[in-house]
Amino acid sequence: MTATAPNTATTTTWTIDPAHSNIDFAVKHLMIATVKGNFGAVSGTVIFDESNPENTRVEAEIETGSITTRADQRDTHLRSPDFFDVEKYPTMKFRSSRVEKAGDGEFRLTGDLTIRDVTKPVTLTVTDEGRARDPWGGERAVFSAKGKISRGDYGLSWNQALEAGGVLVGDEIKISIDVELVKKA
Repeated sequence: MTATAPNTATTTTWTIDPAHSNIDFAVKHLMIATVKGNFGAVSGTVIFDESNPENTRVEAEIETGSITTRADQRDTHLRSPDFFDVEKYPTMKFRSSRVEKAGDGEFRLTGDLTIRDVTKPVTLTVTDEGRARDPWGGERAVFSAKGKISRGDYGLSWNQALEAGGVLVGDEIKISIDVELVKKA
């Protein structure tokens, strides 16, 4: 039995357009409220197999120092060693390991997420939002994704006990991603 090489005629390479992409998150505060924020600096590549989307590969990198929650004091704390320690760990990375079709225009994207040198598997539900030509003749594709992680799994365990019980910052982080890709010529 011989292995066959991937059909490169159906493989296209796309890059993330950081100006038109959002990496958002939400976490519970005081056990009842929700704090939302995002990362403003993302880059990466998607190698998309047109004939077999399950062979698609995704790699992305996010600058941890680009975090913002619209509160300077909180953002400074999130950049500190208590959380992301951006001086020591300036990026977090995602590398896909599996793509599964989950319905019409929907996929489950599984891969390894690395934060603070801790790598754990994560699965995102991805929706194909469509493609379009831009005014300069290039091709664009948009995907949205949602998922959850435990911040404690990545060593982001700083917290403070509340007098009435519970903790200041929740463990579950909800992730919401909107990414616009540009097809390489």
